[in-house]
Amino acid sequence: MTQERKSIMRCLGEFAGHIIKAVKQPTTNRTTIRHEHEEEKRGPVTLRRTVIEEVEGPADAIQGEDPPCS
Repeated sequence: MTQERKSIMRCLGEFAGHIIKAVKQPTTNRTTIRHEHEEEKRGPVTLRRTVIEEVEGPADAIQGEDPPCS
């Protein structure tokens, strides 16, 4: 079975399709729980550590509501 190479236009079309699909997906509600930032200097080097805790999901799930029945 021989595999044909995809043309550049086909690859660009698939790429655009992935972008469009991501944009059209339903949005989720993101809530930040905690944002922690540490900075430490060790001579000429600076070490930065950032921790962000978030909860992400459908707006109904985060607000404690049940999704509507289909």
